[in-house]
Amino acid sequence: MYIPPQFEESRVEVLHQLIRSYSLGTLVTLSASGMEANHIPFHLTPEPTPFGTLQGHVARANPTWKSFNPEFESLVIFHGPGGYVSPSWYPTAREHGKGVPTWNYAVVHAYGQLRVIDDAAWVREQSSSLTAQQESAFDSPWSVADAPQDFIERLVGSIVGIELTITRLIGKWKISQNQPEQNRDGVIQGLRAQGTHQALELAESMEKYFAK
Repeated sequence: MYIPPQFEESRVEVLHQLIRSYSLGTLVTLSASGMEANHIPFHLTPEPTPFGTLQGHVARANPTWKSFNPEFESLVIFHGPGGYVSPSWYPTAREHGKGVPTWNYAVVHAYGQLRVIDDAAWVREQSSSLTAQQESAFDSPWSVADAPQDFIERLVGSIVGIELTITRLIGKWKISQNQPEQNRDGVIQGLRAQGTHQALELAESMEKYFAK
């Protein structure tokens, strides 16, 4: 991934927070037929340091757990908030016309060796941990234990665990750092005026970043 210095984010705690907030990752693997991509929710555990481990599961019917080449690194991509930026939001562009459209976004790339864990107890624990993470924001969180035991056992048998110990963790936050403050403020105002969930999410992310 190309990362100009002003857009690089290397703080592990910031990268981990994005992964936890946007847990649906794109798992990219190499197989005999070429590159494959699967979209999988992951649970992040902090060990081993410094980057932690990604744990997930795939359907047993999904061939990726058998077809990937374990000799090569796998990549998981996590997309944070993002959205279109109009040059009309730049006060400087309104003065001299020099401005072009762009796209602001935050993204994390996690690399490591993927391994398969075809173990019912591990899969049950992983599924429970991932569910607890996602349900934690709800007033009445649902738990895997709330479902009938025999029902869960049948489902556990239909999925296979996967785990990636992160050896490289790369972040890119492209959120108008290359613009003067007045243009950054203009982008935030423009996003808020749009009022969509995506735009408001990006505006909030920019405000938090530049408030540090």
